[in-house]
Amino acid sequence: MNQSLKVLTAEQMKQFETEGYVIVKGVWNKEEIEEIRAEFDKISLTPVPGYFDPVLDGEQEDPLRRYPRVMHPHRYNDLSKHYMLHPAVLDIMHDLYGEEALAAQSMFYYKPPGSRGQALHQDNFYLKVEPGNCIAAWAAIDRCDEENGCMLLVPKTNTYEIVCPEESDSNESFTNHYVKPPKEEKPIAAIMEAGDILFFNGNLIHGSYRNKTKDRFRRAFISHYANSSAMSISHWYNPLYKADGSELSLEANPDGGPCGIETPAYH
Repeated sequence: MNQSLKVLTAEQMKQFETEGYVIVKGVWNKEEIEEIRAEFDKISLTPVPGYFDPVLDGEQEDPLRRYPRVMHPHRYNDLSKHYMLHPAVLDIMHDLYGEEALAAQSMFYYKPPGSRGQALHQDNFYLKVEPGNCIAAWAAIDRCDEENGCMLLVPKTNTYEIVCPEESDSNESFTNHYVKPPKEEKPIAAIMEAGDILFFNGNLIHGSYRNKTKDRFRRAFISHYANSSAMSISHWYNPLYKADGSELSLEANPDGGPCGIETPAYH
C-alpha cells in the first residue's frame, strides 16, 4: 500500500480492497444526524418536481408513493450539498481512491415501514465512471438491521465485471434491475447504527431487504463519488463537485452502455 492514509487504518483499507466495502463507525455525530433528519422531515412535506415526487393525498397502498427517494437534493438544498461534501467523508474517500474524490450524486431514502427493498445491482452500471470507478458513501440516519431493511452486500464481487441485469421481482424490489450473485458468495446483512457510513466499490453487488417493521423508518443519506482522474461519467451526473463546492463536468458517457440499456438517473 503506497499511499499515506489520512483517517482509515491499514486494516480498513485491506477490507475495502479485498471485500469491496468497509463500514466506518460514527462518522457523523448525534447532532449532525438530527440535523439531517429534521431537514428531510421538512422536505417530505413538499414535492420538488423532478427531485421528489410524493403522492400526498389520501392513503397509499404502496408506502413508497408517499415517501419516494429524494434524487440529487444537493442541487437545490444547501444542507444536502454540505453533507455530500462533508470533510470527514471526503477524507475517507481520499484514502480509498488515493486521490481527490469528485462528488457526483446525493440521494435520501426514507424507506418507511412496509416498503419494498431494492434488488441486487451494481452502481457503476449506472454511473459509468471511466477510467476508475464510483464509490458510494451510504450513511445510516437510523439504525439499520434485517427487520427494517438494511443493506445486503455480496463480498468480493468488487472484482467482478459489470453484469447486464435481469428483471427483478417487483413484489420485493422498487427497481426493475436484478444482478444474480455468484454461487460462491452469499449476501450478508450490513447492520449499522445512525452515524455509521458504509463505503463500497461501484462493481460490488448489493441491494436491500424489505422494511418488515410497522413503526420504524430506515432513513439513509447516500452520495456517489468519482476519482478525480476519471475522464467520463454518465451524462445524468454532470456537473460534479470538488471539495470547495466548485463545479466541473466530465465527458458524458452516452446511454446504453455495454448492455444496450437506457438508464435514467440512478437509481
